[in-house]
Amino acid sequence: MTFKELGIAEPILKALEAEGYTHPTPIQEQSIPILLKGKDLLGVAQTGTGKTAAFGIPILHHLYEGISLSQSKRKVKALVVTPTRELAIQIGESFTAYGKHTGLRNTVIFGGVKQGKQVSALRGGVDILIATPGRLLDLMNQGFISFRDLQHVVLDEADQMLDMGFIHDIKKIIAKLPPKRQSLFFSATMPKDIVELSRKMLGDFERVTIKPEQATAEKVEQGVYFISKGNKPKLLVHLLEQQPQASVLVFSRTKHGANKIVKKLAQADIRSAAIHGNKSQTARQKALGDFKDGKLKVLVATDIAARGIDVEDLSLVVNYDLPNVSETYVHRIGRTGRASASGTALSFCDKEERAYLRDIEKLIKQAVPRMPEHQFMDEDTKDDDDERPARSPRGPGKSGNKNRAGGNNFRGKNNRNTSKPKKRNDSSSRN
Repeated sequence: MTFKELGIAEPILKALEAEGYTHPTPIQEQSIPILLKGKDLLGVAQTGTGKTAAFGIPILHHLYEGISLSQSKRKVKALVVTPTRELAIQIGESFTAYGKHTGLRNTVIFGGVKQGKQVSALRGGVDILIATPGRLLDLMNQGFISFRDLQHVVLDEADQMLDMGFIHDIKKIIAKLPPKRQSLFFSATMPKDIVELSRKMLGDFERVTIKPEQATAEKVEQGVYFISKGNKPKLLVHLLEQQPQASVLVFSRTKHGANKIVKKLAQADIRSAAIHGNKSQTARQKALGDFKDGKLKVLVATDIAARGIDVEDLSLVVNYDLPNVSETYVHRIGRTGRASASGTALSFCDKEERAYLRDIEKLIKQAVPRMPEHQFMDEDTKDDDDERPARSPRGPGKSGNKNRAGGNNFRGKNNRNTSKPKKRNDSSSRN
């Protein structure tokens, strides 16, 4: 199946080909025909499955086929609501790329910045609006946004919105939308509150479920360090100093956290760069290019910014923050141990992240091996499940892997490393 066979409008096909896309992913292949028929959709899928294109392509197709671009005043005909600024920006970039030959205009609005430029863009007229809930509701209440002509609405990452406390804002937004519309609802999981919300939002709908990855990469050796939040920077510096030649990808849950990690590493004379939604495209491309070329050994990334990163011979993935969505852990550690190489993934787990670790272990159906006690441990870092025996990743330190992250320093409790190494939270505005 190709995009052309799905019956997509020619200008959109042209843009997709320019982006290098000819064949749809499973969620795109299943969702696009449903949406082209005008039906509502409930999509159960993780980030990274291609769902932005799954809803973006048919929305662009419908609008391109059905509206007059010569109208003096553009009206919002499609709305995408997503929980974070980073996701909103990425979705906006996707609409711009896929719709560049359609003449359709989109804009992105989010909190944490002054609203002046966003209001100006709205006054200039837009066809597609991508928004975070808080800023959207604010501008609606101020009278800057009208949904009188709305035809399509997408609620993306619904379960994350629930986790972030946006559920009441979402209900208020839905209540102000015209009843005659096509509604699309995407969520990685379907807890009770999300099921109820989907029933209120959707009419005659079809469901598409893309099963998450159920197992971690076989060649990836895993380990978890129990550590207090305040000592995470010290442990990271220690691990990186043991293997200065290693190529390391460090994951942070937030952009603010990623910036802090880079600053902490700089204080220890370890050069690194952060990539996230607040970085310019030029800055992100330079950092990623330097990382791929080996000029930069440590790259710190948020999950959204890390999409598309494919680096050969990636030695180590470090989950500086454990992800709050278990499947994200699988995506993260799968970036090492590709092709014929083995890889290592190490996670830092503070007291507040224990529940995330349990969810991850439930998903991958195995305990993540506990790493040995270390000099940065305190009372808060004791494992709740200490009776479980620990083992160390077998990859690092093997013959032929001398430069891999960890080396002989990653040892289980029965083979402790007693060497003495040198000693060397994101609160954001309303979305």
